[in-house]
Amino acid sequence: MRDEHIINLIEHTPLADLSEADLDRIRVHAGACSECFSAFQAAKVSLLLLKERAAVEFEPSPFFHTRVLATLRERQARNESWALGRMWRSAGALASSMVAAVVLLAVFTFVVPENQVASQQVSSLANSYSAEEVILDQTSPLEEVSDGQMLTTIYGGDEEPSK
Repeated sequence: MRDEHIINLIEHTPLADLSEADLDRIRVHAGACSECFSAFQAAKVSLLLLKERAAVEFEPSPFFHTRVLATLRERQARNESWALGRMWRSAGALASSMVAAVVLLAVFTFVVPENQVASQQVSSLANSYSAEEVILDQTSPLEEVSDGQMLTTIYGGDEEPSK
């Protein structure tokens, strides 16, 4: 008879939500089982207490609204003064890293290219030789260089080809 107990039904479903068929089943079982009868009576008493408590109207004190609004204004004033501080604490690392990135990019944009241009000018003045003059040991870069001359210069032409 333990499987037929209605205590689980009473505990998991409010009495106000039970259907009439469920209430009839509970009444029939509670008539035969004293344990379920006690649980059913306790559920009915709880339902009545909740209904009575919900029916009572509560009147706040006359200055309740004034005190609540004053407290809200005070909290807002306190929070507004710290709003910038809270924002900085939450986004300070991000803002700092963004500022550092902008400074780094500015340095690369304005300082480094000037150094590169200056070093390129110095190196072009120091090396006034053309690639053809250096490789082919020629004084005039206007002469055409043949493939044979290029290969001879690169690989050396002193040796006789072996047969």
